[in-house]
Amino acid sequence: MAKKSAVNRNERVKVLVKQYAAKRVALKKIANDESLPLEERFDARLKLAELPRNSSKTRIRNRCEVTGRPRGYYRKLRMSRISLRDLGSAGLIPGLVKSSW
Repeated sequence: MAKKSAVNRNERVKVLVKQYAAKRVALKKIANDESLPLEERFDARLKLAELPRNSSKTRIRNRCEVTGRPRGYYRKLRMSRISLRDLGSAGLIPGLVKSSW
């Protein structure tokens, strides 16, 4: 099990990302529009830089839904390889068969 503080921090980041998503999209659209004057684009970049760093989507860490483990993460199942193996061996994941020979 991962540290609760790390899992909680990641949850707070997710909330911030959702809160500032629309504002970030609008500012990025202005900043990347080359038909606008340079000063206006620069102001948009400055406003974007003033937003909280944790409101950026790249700050979110993929974590296992079961254990909170950050490494060995399968996006499709939203869990780590270790949890996948444990639940698969217990027969709790439909369609997953543990091979042995």
